[in-house]
Amino acid sequence: MTDLRAGAPAPRSIDARTPAASSPVERHPDRLLPADPRTRDIARALYSRVAGAPIVSPHGHVPIQWLAEDAPFTDPASLLVSHDHYITRLLHASGVDLGSLGVGGAPADPREIWRLFAAHTRVFAGTASGYWIEEELTQVLGVASPLSERTADAVYDQIQERLRTPEFRPRALFERFGIEVLATTDDPLDDLADHARVARSGLRGRVVPTFRPDRYLDPDAPAFAADVERLLAATGEQATFAGYLSALAARRAHFIAHGAVSADHGVEEPATFDLGEAEAEELFHAVLAGAASAHGRRVFRGHMLMQMARMSVDDGLVMTVHAGVVRNHSSRTLQRFGPDSGHDIPRSTDFVGGLRPLLERYGLERDFHLVLFAVDETVYSREIAPLAGFYPSVYIGAPWWFLDAPDAMARFRSAVTETAGFSRGSGFIDDTRAFLSIPARHDTARRADAGFLARLVTEARITEAVAGDIIDDMVGPQPKRVFKL
Repeated sequence: MTDLRAGAPAPRSIDARTPAASSPVERHPDRLLPADPRTRDIARALYSRVAGAPIVSPHGHVPIQWLAEDAPFTDPASLLVSHDHYITRLLHASGVDLGSLGVGGAPADPREIWRLFAAHTRVFAGTASGYWIEEELTQVLGVASPLSERTADAVYDQIQERLRTPEFRPRALFERFGIEVLATTDDPLDDLADHARVARSGLRGRVVPTFRPDRYLDPDAPAFAADVERLLAATGEQATFAGYLSALAARRAHFIAHGAVSADHGVEEPATFDLGEAEAEELFHAVLAGAASAHGRRVFRGHMLMQMARMSVDDGLVMTVHAGVVRNHSSRTLQRFGPDSGHDIPRSTDFVGGLRPLLERYGLERDFHLVLFAVDETVYSREIAPLAGFYPSVYIGAPWWFLDAPDAMARFRSAVTETAGFSRGSGFIDDTRAFLSIPARHDTARRADAGFLARLVTEARITEAVAGDIIDDMVGPQPKRVFKL
């Protein structure tokens, strides 16, 4: 596979921001809006207020190198298929070998990957992935022909031609999408030189790093001891627990100096523990030596989540927790293709019990912001909304991963609004690496929220004026407040 050099998306009215070279193909203007005529009229008016609003994306995974280098995308398959685990996992379930899709760097011809994808487009009917792909093809790339096995080569050639033009370089797309703020996700030891390079580039919009320390906090991470050793060496700290904490704090300070506003934590279990200094020191040396039990490693992870909350109280970084995913569920797939190859699976999650030690200590701290993301829908109404409805520090993360789809967004709003209202949410988070899908994802959320608010208006639960104020707030001011932008 050739190297992919750019990619990731966001919306304003994506229908209205496409150069003439790739004019958007007409789609139903009321897509995703309610079917009831009266409710749809209200939803249409609400959506029109925010359809063209700038995109605020405070959490995502677009590699900063794409914007720093501003190199053209190499080919349609790399851009739209191989690196999108939403796409590759369902193709795999349909019998397509991941290697033939170029997953994990497996050698594969981009055109053959595209043909495989085109031959299986029907498996995406009704899925969020299918909707986003159609939006990307029609609204961003201006492809008029429906993708199928018959049209695969012609569509491939049309997209390839687009990718050779200046209008489809990463920075041009960033500006065309109307992105006001985009956050990347970065390793704590990254020097952030690419961020500095983008800041000097004159790009219209703000790109900020996000501190993601999981590999340095989790004793079960593949190279935990080696990574901690690199962290200590890079900061000149001693191999003590106090030195380890100082090293992490120093790297957080480096990120803040380069514009970071948040620290992100991906955990399977949101458990927290509050250890004494001596106990923490002893456990630190045990996990470094590989001598800690499974229970000891769990306690260490939980204590480090507590320490990350303490540091957020001290330095002001927003703390986001993405919990409840079993990573690399298929050992054979992990061995062959590596991590992030489409076999991460949600599990049930306990936020109330797991986070109580953290919230007992820091939940009432002024200016501490803790944003909780779940893929276990049962916790929205039972746990996260009630937590956010009491603790000033807790915010409800937007539907994430398997739940960032129209019907799931509607269920999310129904689950949390009656308990916590609209003000306790994070605003929409696209959480994506798929550059061209950013506009589609934000547009989807705006349509879904317009539909939900319209129903409340139709049922005389809120006025249309109040609904308008709420949707205006959700697309910009709200995520800026929550993420201290």
